[in-house]
Amino acid sequence: MNIRVLGCSGGIGSGHRTTSLLLDDSVLIDCGTGLGDLSLDEMSRIQHVFITHCHLDHIALLPMLLDTSYDHLVNHPITLHCKQETYEILSQHIFNWDVWPNFFELPSAETPVIIYESMQPGDCIEFGDKIVKMVEVNHTVPAAAYVINNGTGTIAFTGDTFTNDTFWDALNEEPNMDIVIVECGFTNEEQNIGRDAKHYYPQALAEDLKKLKHRPDLYITHLQPGREDRIIEQLNSSITEFNIHQLSSGQIISI
Repeated sequence: MNIRVLGCSGGIGSGHRTTSLLLDDSVLIDCGTGLGDLSLDEMSRIQHVFITHCHLDHIALLPMLLDTSYDHLVNHPITLHCKQETYEILSQHIFNWDVWPNFFELPSAETPVIIYESMQPGDCIEFGDKIVKMVEVNHTVPAAAYVINNGTGTIAFTGDTFTNDTFWDALNEEPNMDIVIVECGFTNEEQNIGRDAKHYYPQALAEDLKKLKHRPDLYITHLQPGREDRIIEQLNSSITEFNIHQLSSGQIISI
């Protein structure tokens, strides 16, 4: 399985794209601005979209994806997987005919171009060689992480979260864990913002990692633009039992 990083920044600007990961050719996790770098042909191959939560940096280009690929999706609809609360927010505040057309009812409610399948923490979706499990996390809105297993390796993605037990307990239930993509949005000096916004900062992440029995490679995502070097420096100072890598747009991780 290849994980192509379309976007992994906590903000925008030259060279910065917000969160979107492409698994092989057909599965997206989140639809941030990084999605816009795909070609039309690449977008047409997307069959499943897993959303971690409803914040704009993670869903910004989902409406544009449906609009751009509409003709193709009429016969090959995308399946959306997310928490019920996330779907309701998308329906009420994005796909409401005011902000954007309701693609859950186009071209008709019986045959829409995007089909919602409810998913709650603990649920697993299996397709091809992949099993995707949803895990509860701690954020300012209902949010989820995902654990993906393809039979030969296991990877986990936190989405946006702060100190919790549910994510780390779920990882400890896995027989092995190869890679964890974990967010760390702020520096230690900004820990008050991190607590309020429910994003990790290095000290908080270092404490939570003590709960993890596995020793996967850690890939750090969602760093705020301009703070990247400081966050990575503080992580390396606080965490010595894990290999730490800064995730970057365009990167491909294989397991």
